[in-house]
Amino acid sequence: MKPLDPRLLRHAHAARGFLALSVALGLVQVLLVLAFSALLAGVLATVIAAVGVLPGDWVTEELVVQEPASGVELLGLVAPLLGGLAAVAAARAAVSWVMEWVAARAAARVKSQLRRQAAEALVHRGLHDDDDGGAGPAHAVSVLGSGLDVLDAYFSRYLPQLVLTALAVPFLLGVLATQDLTTALIVALTMPLVPVFMVLVGWSTQSAQLRQRRRLDRLGTAYLDLVEGLSTLKIFNRQHRQRQNLHRLTEQHRSATMKVLRVSFLSGFVLELAASLSVALVAVSVGVRLIDGELGLFVGLFVLLIVPEAYAPLRQVGAQYHAAADGIAASEEVFALLESEPRTVPTGPGEATRRRRSELQLRGVGVARSGSAIVDDVDLTASPGRITALAGPSGSGKSTLAAAVVGLVAHTGELTLSGEGGSRPITRDDVAWAGQRHGLRSGTVGENIALGEPQLHSGEARSILDALDLPELPLDHPLGVRGAGLSGGQAHRIAVARAVHRARARNAPVLLLDEPSAALDDRSEQALIGLLRAEADSGRTVLVISHRPGVLESADVVHQLEGVR
Repeated sequence: MKPLDPRLLRHAHAARGFLALSVALGLVQVLLVLAFSALLAGVLATVIAAVGVLPGDWVTEELVVQEPASGVELLGLVAPLLGGLAAVAAARAAVSWVMEWVAARAAARVKSQLRRQAAEALVHRGLHDDDDGGAGPAHAVSVLGSGLDVLDAYFSRYLPQLVLTALAVPFLLGVLATQDLTTALIVALTMPLVPVFMVLVGWSTQSAQLRQRRRLDRLGTAYLDLVEGLSTLKIFNRQHRQRQNLHRLTEQHRSATMKVLRVSFLSGFVLELAASLSVALVAVSVGVRLIDGELGLFVGLFVLLIVPEAYAPLRQVGAQYHAAADGIAASEEVFALLESEPRTVPTGPGEATRRRRSELQLRGVGVARSGSAIVDDVDLTASPGRITALAGPSGSGKSTLAAAVVGLVAHTGELTLSGEGGSRPITRDDVAWAGQRHGLRSGTVGENIALGEPQLHSGEARSILDALDLPELPLDHPLGVRGAGLSGGQAHRIAVARAVHRARARNAPVLLLDEPSAALDDRSEQALIGLLRAEADSGRTVLVISHRPGVLESADVVHQLEGVR
């Protein structure tokens, strides 16, 4: 991610207002810095001149006194300056607090906007759980969870310092040039060393940060696999073997985190060293010219107070970059996800009918995982108005091929829809599907059927349940976690009802079901087949994965998948 990526302003509207307010507050901070430096230099020069401890030519003519001033006289001279100094200090503290408050609110709003857009993109794109950088479940949780949470550091620390640097550095250099041209030249020549060191160290930080994020993804994936398969591991008494693997991945992540911290400390040391040497060089120059009488005391003190303030924003940008690096990396991945969102299919008069009557074509489709092919070079055509069954032995890749059609796994080859409007790539909105797992959640039957839809068409949902031989099941019947309260056959039929309801509500041209009758008796299976026939007769393309003889006999076309040999 660039220091200020334009995509952030495009996808997160809250960032625009924050940036504008940061510019205004940054200008106020710069002016307060100048006022603070001038008042403090005035106080010191007045005190030094009043007590008569320095030669008169070291101070301005207005501050030269013939006799040392008494305590009362000295207080009268510096009281207005001290009052102004206290007011400016309070104003600087108030502006800093306002900046932090605004940054915290902006970060919360930006994270909310990016998470919402990314979640919507994932719904359309799917979770590509592969080894090629796809957005698997663990990767998605890492990016949308802890990754975006670190945007707090980006907004509250890094971005304000970046804005302040862009405003303060040229402004302060201009003021230095009006007061002491020699100091301005020294600062202008030495200041580029700071960003040069920032870039050099930043390359190392970026590489270390990337390795850390990859290990975090592997750790999350391993933990997710362990949790999902824990019941199977316990059955075979192998749960303790995974502890070593999890411990190894955790140690790798810990080691990567410590390397990033070491680089961060190193960069902070380099930036502080460069800035300190530059300030020391200015101090030596000012001191020599003060002794020679070439520079007034007030001007010398004023420029000495300004120079550290000119370097401070650059140092803070370098230091805070590492605090925000994780969030910046996560933002890159979020933007990549948003920009890869599939296009939506236009709808207009007559477009609904044309979409429904579309032919699904698979040409040379293949799916690989961990370098091994699961499905390879599959050609299949599913026509509208027909039930197409996909059969084959267990492990032949039927469910994997279905996941490719839905968009849940990355694939090679072509997946297209062909109809009156021509041929185009298939999108997530084109497919209504139900997998082998019913995926029910706590709530009512109606809420589960309408999952993902703005509202439930109760009359249509009721007719679908009746067609699936569930006339006695009310739509307001409450379900527990994972559909508790229903039998396995009832739960799978509700999942089928949800897919059919989605197909009708969105006019999806393809209805895809994976083993929909695996938990059904013969009567319920015949009711399911009748519903599928009705959907096919309406012009929809129906693709069913099944090994049940009843489903295969009722299909118009049966495609055998042999698997990879």
